Amino acid sequence: MQKLPDRLHIVSFDNPFPPNYGGVIDVFYKLKALHDIGVKITLHAFEYGRTPSRELNQFCDKVFYYQRRTFVNPFVGSVPYIVATRKDDELLKNLLADNAPILFEGLHTCFFLDHPELKERFKIVRMHNIEHDYYLKLEEVESNFFKKYFFSKESARLKTYQSVLHHANLILAISKNDETYLRSHFKHVELVWAFHSNENITSIEGKGDFALYHGKLSVGENDDAARFLVNHVFNDIDIPLFIAGNKPSSELRRAAEDKPHVKIFDHLSTEQITELIQKAHVNVLPTFQATGIKLKMINVLYQGRFVIANKTMVCNTGLEDLCLIADDANGFKTLLHATMQKDFAETDMVKRKEILNKNFNNHQNAMLLKQFIFKNF
Repeated sequence: MQKLPDRLHIVSFDNPFPPNYGGVIDVFYKLKALHDIGVKITLHAFEYGRTPSRELNQFCDKVFYYQRRTFVNPFVGSVPYIVATRKDDELLKNLLADNAPILFEGLHTCFFLDHPELKERFKIVRMHNIEHDYYLKLEEVESNFFKKYFFSKESARLKTYQSVLHHANLILAISKNDETYLRSHFKHVELVWAFHSNENITSIEGKGDFALYHGKLSVGENDDAARFLVNHVFNDIDIPLFIAGNKPSSELRRAAEDKPHVKIFDHLSTEQITELIQKAHVNVLPTFQATGIKLKMINVLYQGRFVIANKTMVCNTGLEDLCLIADDANGFKTLLHATMQKDFAETDMVKRKEILNKNFNNHQNAMLLKQFIFKNF
């Protein structure tokens, strides 16, 4: 008898196309890799600003879209806002159309995880962050009073709400640090590293003449990191710094105004950012947020030349040997001066290929995920 194809529901917190920011990058390239190894996917995506995407139809058997309920009062109720705004009875109805396993992308999508009608289903949750830690860090770097209060309240609600994960048959961590935390609180935790857009090393040998920081600057964590570079690293050195990312804060723009060697690029396409990553001599990646894994670090290691990061960015990622690590602003300055004198060589790329293929091969990780989910079916 011919075996029926493996089928899987994926519930995404956002439309994963285009895959141009952290979480949706993991979602999009995961569903693409699963499709490539024969998994039949029914995708459920919440919308809030992105239009339905025909591109998803080539990787999914079915795609359902749901409007996110952003009219919900963010300061009221015990259910986290990011979860309450993704409650849709039509989603539950569509999940009940068959008995396929369900992969919930992020705590955001877990409103129905403990629903009685899904009790007998095999349910997986992909954790992109330890969400309450993530929101606590957002609160720490936020200056707007109302946003600061929201992040604090949301962090407290998320810490309580995460107990819903006891209803999952499998929890997928995205980093070693997250795996350690999740294993200390829940059973059935496995590590599956982030999925991403890269198949080959596309770094260019030789030298560039500027350093680059890129990220979604509307996220406080990224804007904070960019301001750290402008105010404390590139404040008194003449190495050019390019900053690429949408919606830089007024504080960041003001910090860069009197520094002619610092340039901010807003509203660049993914292709334009990739070009900057490849042309830069050094990609500088500080972060003050230790949860999850930063997909931009994976991208710059596949696409760029030298990478200087702090310990918070690289600790327990398995990528420590591919980065130059600075502890503080002076450490960044010292490494920048030394690295700008070096050529990026073929031997650097060989080392990258060996290490990146070990943990960050999309096909290999899709096969691992398929084994975890379908070994009992």
